[in-house]
Amino acid sequence: METRPAAGRKIKVLIADDHQLFREGLKRILNMEDDLEVIGECGNGIQVLEFCNSEVPEIVLMDINMPVENGVAATERLRDMFPDVKVIILSIHDDESYVFETLRKGASGYLLKDMEAEALINAIRSVVSGHAYIHPKVTGKLINQLRRMTYLDEIGAVSQGGAVSKDAGVKFVAGENNPLTRREAEVLRLMAEGKSNKLIGEFLYISEKTVKNHVSSILQKMEVDDRTQAVISSIKNGWVTL
Repeated sequence: METRPAAGRKIKVLIADDHQLFREGLKRILNMEDDLEVIGECGNGIQVLEFCNSEVPEIVLMDINMPVENGVAATERLRDMFPDVKVIILSIHDDESYVFETLRKGASGYLLKDMEAEALINAIRSVVSGHAYIHPKVTGKLINQLRRMTYLDEIGAVSQGGAVSKDAGVKFVAGENNPLTRREAEVLRLMAEGKSNKLIGEFLYISEKTVKNHVSSILQKMEVDDRTQAVISSIKNGWVTL
């Protein structure tokens, strides 16, 4: 969902990439928009943190592969030091493992460098508005990975500290920060497996209309717009870890 800021206000963007020509091209594209302003450029993760100590951007477009300190490590430190700054990863890698890792470190978006300029601009606006944004090519791989996961059969019957599923290394954490009911958590699990509302209803022995109501409640509680964002948000919030 694209939401433009109030008239006259510009979104402050910091570009972090070790290729100067890429930074310059991106800067020209973004500065052509009346609601975007590139306030700085950095060539590595250390420079990002140093820059933010003097001027704090709203969005950091962060490359993964940078010298001195890479984008993954920089994202984690940046989110710890400046929690209001949102990070969008710009990468050539479409492997879902990179997506999981950067989301765990606090990134709000993951984009491929070959995407169209308009899509990038819309992604920036969307993330500033509080939404997650994942490149469509990466989303497909991410969902396929999530489908292969086996979550706990009894999601609601876990301790505050979480529990380990039958698949080693996969955890579903249901703590105080999880607003979902047990049934909603079950529906979310099946959503992540790619099941339609009809199949979820058949699996849980409830009507398709009831499933739709649960899905609506999940999206509202998680403050997201669609099913994919709900799954991604559950990973970001630490309810699902790998």
